[in-house]
Amino acid sequence: MSTGRMIARATLTIAFFSLLSRVLGLVRDMAIAGRFGASSATDAYQAAFAVPSMLFAIIGGALATVVVPVFTEYAAGGERREAWRVFSGVFNFMAAVFVVLSLAGMALAPLLMRLVAPHFSADTAGLAVELTRLMFPLLLFSGLAAIFTGLLNANNIFGVPAFSNSVNNAVIITSAVTLGVVYGIHGLAAGTVLAMACMAAVQLPPLLRAGFRFRPGFCIRHPGVQKVYHLALPVAFGLSINQLPVLINSVLASGLDMGSISSLNYANRLIQFPLALFVLALGTAVFPTLSAQAARNDRAALTDTMARILKATALGVIPAAAGLAALTTPIVALLYERGAFDARATGMTADALLYYSAGLLGQAGVLVLSRGFYALQDTRTPVQFTAVSVLINLAASLLLVRYLQHGGLALAASLANLTNMALLLYCLGRRLPGLLDAGMLRFTAAALAASLLMAAASYGVSEALAGAAAGKGAAGRILQVGCAVTAGMVLYAAPMWKLAARQVGGAGFRNR
Repeated sequence: MSTGRMIARATLTIAFFSLLSRVLGLVRDMAIAGRFGASSATDAYQAAFAVPSMLFAIIGGALATVVVPVFTEYAAGGERREAWRVFSGVFNFMAAVFVVLSLAGMALAPLLMRLVAPHFSADTAGLAVELTRLMFPLLLFSGLAAIFTGLLNANNIFGVPAFSNSVNNAVIITSAVTLGVVYGIHGLAAGTVLAMACMAAVQLPPLLRAGFRFRPGFCIRHPGVQKVYHLALPVAFGLSINQLPVLINSVLASGLDMGSISSLNYANRLIQFPLALFVLALGTAVFPTLSAQAARNDRAALTDTMARILKATALGVIPAAAGLAALTTPIVALLYERGAFDARATGMTADALLYYSAGLLGQAGVLVLSRGFYALQDTRTPVQFTAVSVLINLAASLLLVRYLQHGGLALAASLANLTNMALLLYCLGRRLPGLLDAGMLRFTAAALAASLLMAAASYGVSEALAGAAAGKGAAGRILQVGCAVTAGMVLYAAPMWKLAARQVGGAGFRNR
C-alpha cells in the first residue's frame, strides 16, 4: 500500500473512532453537567482530577511520544525483537514509577490540593482531598493506556486505540447516571478510575497479537532503552512546562466565582472536539510515516507530508474556531443547559468558549508541528518554545483575570498557544525549506476569508431564529443551531472544495 493511501486509511479509521469518542464525550459532559452543574462539587472534582492528570501528561506522555520513533527505527532496521525489548523495559519502568507516585499522591493529597487550589473554601478543599485520594490510581491506568496506544500506532494498528477512548467515555457516562446518583460526586470519581482501567485493558489483546510479551526487568543498559530515556527527558521537561498553564488556571480560578473551574473545563471540552476530529486523527496516523521519512533522511518527502498536514489542519480548524465563536451561547445552551446546569452556568461557559476559540488554531498548530520535530528526534526545540509560551500565559493570565475573570484565563491560554505555534512554524520552516511557501500562505488566507464569511452567516441565521426557538426547549435549540451550522458549512465549502482537493488531497502524500 502506498504511503498516501496508508495515511488516508489510518486517518479515516482514527477520525471515525475519534468522532465516536467525542460524541460520547459530549454525552458524558452532558450527563455530568445535568447531574452536578457548574458547582463547588464539580470544581473539587476537576481539581482532584488535574493532579494525577498532570503527572501522567509529564511522564507517560513523554515516554509514549519518544518510544514510537525509537521502536520504528529498530523495526525498520529488521531488529523487531530488539524493538519489543525496548518497549518491554520502558513499560516496566513506567508502571513501577506510576505505582509509587499513586501511593505517594494519596498520602500527600492535602498538600497537593493546597498547591493546586489554594483559594477553595474549607468544605470544597476537604472534598477535593477525598476525591484526589480516590482518583490517584488512574495515574497508573492512564499511563498504561498511553504507552499501549503509542506502540499499537507504531505497528500501524489504529482502530483499537482510537476506540479505547469511546470505552473510557461510555464507562464514565454509566458511572455518572448510576454511581453518581447513589454516591454523588464520589461515585463519579470512582467511575473515572474504572473508565481509565478499561481503556488500558481493551488495548492489551491487540498488543499481544502484535508481538508484545511481558519480560521482567527494566533493561536499563539496552542502548534503545537509554535512547528513549535520553529523548524523553527534554520532552518531559517540556510537558511539565506545558502543564503549568493548567496549574495557573486552577490556582487563579479557585479564587473566582463558584463554578469557574468547571466552566473552563466544559468550554475546553468543546474546544477539544474539533481538535480530535481534524488534528489528532491526522497527526496520530501520519506520525509513523514522518518518523520513517526522517529516519531515511528523505527531507523532500518529509516537507511535502508536513505541508499537506498543515493545510489539512487549517482547512478544518479555522472554520471550527470561527463557528464556535459565532455560536457560543446557543451551542452551550443546547448541549449543557438542563438539570443542575442553569443559565448562569451557560453564560460562564459561553464566555470561556469564546476566548478559547480564539486560540484553537494555535493549539492545533502546536500539536501538528511538534510531531514534525519529534520525528526529526529534536525534542529540545519544542521545549524551548513551550517555555516562552508559558511565560506569556502567566503574564497574560495575571493581567486579564482582573478584567475578564475566568474568561481572561481562557484568552491568556489562546494568546500563548498562538505564540507557540508561530515560533514552531518559523523554526520548522527553516529546517524544511519550501514548507512555508507562497502556496501555504494563500491557502491559509483563503481558509480564513471563507471562515469569516461562514461565521457571519451562522451568526445571522442564529439571531434570526432566536425568537422562534425561545421557549421551545431542546427542539427549538436544535433548530436554531442546526440551521446556523448548515448555512455556515455551505458557504465555507463552496469556495474551499476545489482548492482543498487540489492542495491537500490530490495525488496523496508523496513518498519520494
